[in-house]
Amino acid sequence: MDPALGPPEQMAEKRDELTPMMAQYHDLCARYDDAIVLFQVGDFYETFCGAAERTARLLEIALTSREDSTGEYPMAGIPIDNAESYIEELLEAGYRVAVADQVEEPGETSGVVERAVTRVITPGTLTEDELLSSDDNNFVAAIAREGDRLGLALLDVSTGDFYATSATAAESIADEVSRFAPSEAVVGPDAPADPVPDDCMVTPFDVRAFDGERAKEKVSAYFRNPDALLAGDAELRACGALLAYAEYVRGGEHEGERGEADDEERVEAVFEGDADQRLEYITQLTRYDPREYLLLDAVALRSLELFEPRTVHGRDDATLVGVLDETASALGGRKLRDWIRRPLLDPNRIEARHDAVAELKSAVRRRERLHDSLREVYDLERLIGRISRERANARDLRSLRDTLAVVPEIREQLADADCERLRELHATLDPLTDVRELIEDAVVEEPPIEITEGGIIAEGYDEDLDDLRGTARDGKQWIDDLEERERERTGIDSLKVGHNSVHGYYIEVTNPNLDAVPENYQRRQTLKNSERFVTPKLKEREDEIVGAQQRADEREYELFREVRSEIAAEVERVQNLADAIARLDALVSLATVAAQYDYCRPEMLERDGREGLEIDIEGGRHPVVERTQESFVPNDARLTNGRRLAVITGPNMSGKSTYMRQVAQIVLLAQIGSFVPARSARLTPVDRIFTRVGASDDIAGGRSTFMVEMDELATILREADERSLVLLDEVGRGTSTADGLAIAQAITEHIHDRVGATTLFATHHHPLTELTDDLEAAFTLHFEVDQAEGEVVFHHEIAPGAATGSYGVEVATAAGVPEDVVERSRELVAEAAGDGSGEDETIDERAETGEPDAPGETTDVEATAAATADGGDIPTDVAAELRALDLAHLTPVEALTELDRLKRLLED
Repeated sequence: MDPALGPPEQMAEKRDELTPMMAQYHDLCARYDDAIVLFQVGDFYETFCGAAERTARLLEIALTSREDSTGEYPMAGIPIDNAESYIEELLEAGYRVAVADQVEEPGETSGVVERAVTRVITPGTLTEDELLSSDDNNFVAAIAREGDRLGLALLDVSTGDFYATSATAAESIADEVSRFAPSEAVVGPDAPADPVPDDCMVTPFDVRAFDGERAKEKVSAYFRNPDALLAGDAELRACGALLAYAEYVRGGEHEGERGEADDEERVEAVFEGDADQRLEYITQLTRYDPREYLLLDAVALRSLELFEPRTVHGRDDATLVGVLDETASALGGRKLRDWIRRPLLDPNRIEARHDAVAELKSAVRRRERLHDSLREVYDLERLIGRISRERANARDLRSLRDTLAVVPEIREQLADADCERLRELHATLDPLTDVRELIEDAVVEEPPIEITEGGIIAEGYDEDLDDLRGTARDGKQWIDDLEERERERTGIDSLKVGHNSVHGYYIEVTNPNLDAVPENYQRRQTLKNSERFVTPKLKEREDEIVGAQQRADEREYELFREVRSEIAAEVERVQNLADAIARLDALVSLATVAAQYDYCRPEMLERDGREGLEIDIEGGRHPVVERTQESFVPNDARLTNGRRLAVITGPNMSGKSTYMRQVAQIVLLAQIGSFVPARSARLTPVDRIFTRVGASDDIAGGRSTFMVEMDELATILREADERSLVLLDEVGRGTSTADGLAIAQAITEHIHDRVGATTLFATHHHPLTELTDDLEAAFTLHFEVDQAEGEVVFHHEIAPGAATGSYGVEVATAAGVPEDVVERSRELVAEAAGDGSGEDETIDERAETGEPDAPGETTDVEATAAATADGGDIPTDVAAELRALDLAHLTPVEALTELDRLKRLLED
């Protein structure tokens, strides 16, 4: 994003000489200097000067120019009717957008038309359906510091979903930010921006919003006793600042308030507690402790493909949410994503969901009828948000009515439910009969989109409106009869009565019949072949009709706003109904998937002081991969506290990575309340899933594959415990073979002896399998393959013990590597085996013999150690850092990370 988008320099230099319209544009750019100002000129939103060049390039639209007495200015515009798609592109490019509308009619002013910013649109504060995905929430975040604690608040301004939490470590806040994936963040003056990912816009906001007293006043305006609701001042500051920011961005969007305040005035209105700024649809604040849910950091979210495929060429639905989402409504889709984002830990809460899924899975007809009814449900959360913000039209009210009409059908399907969760939902599904009847009585079945031009209020709802409509109707009937009466009176058979927007009602007579025109006809317009006339009575009736119609339209608009306001007062009831429908839809979706794809109910085990985890899966399947293949080979997984570290070997493509992710996804599915793809499963709830899967450079951060891997491993070794599930895939690939094996061995020993986490460790370092003889809770698994006529056949079946080889050359052949390369590979393998330099010796044996990784090559560890011993050419500062290292208090991985850093200093 450009650092400043303020007033164009070309205009700023001669502000006082600009035309009134261009001066308006200049001043709005100055007030909203961090946004692109879209300036309404007729049917287009225009940009000028540098902003025009920028938008023309980004949006691929024509760059033209505007010329007036003060100069020529680049200009680029977008049609108002299609503005949302262009605004979306600007947001995706990292810009905020200030929409400056004409706030008075051109015909009602003698000077320049007044314009004012009516909306400030940012990635995290969208409410427009055209810009939002119905599949997920769109959060804006705020981070604040109080002492050593960081507070995090998250708000979806389109639905009113509002969350708060806190932690002492920035890494913990980063995990929660990754979990909710906000589009935008505001960060307090003393808070770090590190937890905010690169793809999230960081927006500067008035630091006063983070002041403790101001924040408390702001939260108190929405919720009673915020000190009891939130855990500490850090959370209070974050929530208060976020509410202030949301009010600022949405301020001035209410009908009838457009353009009444500039940017500074809107900020001040927020701090002064202006009631008009209040967002009435924010009625609930959920304070949570991250430890109440299974923790998933950004690495785990990405590795397990929960929401996005790992490769750019992956299918969009090749994700966990993609295979689980059979929801019928936007409400259910968002709720399901929230469940996946925050799996449960409490076995009782998990079992309650399992009970509901089990009942819905077995009751096929009920489940199908519920799904059909739920398809008729509109997005109540966003509907009531628009109603509360006074942005809803009459069609939105009818959509609310149509949703409420199906609630009794949904309740009827749950009337005889057995499980507690479904009975709770039945009781919570408030049909809001009073709201539905109000809409039925007040709004016509098929209202127009516009709410100021009449035709939206039903007959019989308001006596005054009916009288006005009657007057207009009678007048129109009189005019309809006028043509026949005048033809009879004048004898002019071709006489016509017509109407247009300029001249109103008229009587038209062709030129050959002008001699027969009565004396009371008054000429209004002359055409080529005819004349148009009015009569005093016709003008009188026209005034009656126009006056009655205008007053009727005004009365309809007044009545509509009253009805909308009355519905907005029930916002909390509508939100509670929306939540109940969302939970039901998510449960129906889980039951549908379980029935269609043969998922079983997992048995959840109470911890009851139990050490470690128990994961006992029979015939488990990868929920995503099995959907993309014609056949899938199920595999068991049995891990207990006494058998908790599995070293898995086998060639590439044999299924190691799929197997590990499969185990993790089955655990996660069980803890969101889903059935799982297996014949049977017994599981202890897992507190956290860690993954070190795949290798990639962090080019932007200047970190190699090895350093990325070491950072992730350091996090695992520092934060994992006996209630964690750890997936490690090919650790140590980013460095030499000997160093990689050393790292893998050190990691394995450390996790086994100190961490105690349940671990699946896939490796090509076959000597690592020998460690399991010395580690009590470690064991080996491998994927079996057959080799026939130079080809390798994968069975994708896991079995006890270690693999007999890596079959690297054979896998290369199967992947289509050219034959000459394959043959040369075989020769090199044979030479290595003849030299005794294969991988069959352990790292301990290599250390004893001092043999390098390959003939003539020393390992990274040996080279650095040797250079240190003989003085070498190590710079003084590097040598000093080496001597200062406190090896006694470094973990093996931390030591190797430091060694890698120092080695890079030498290479530079």
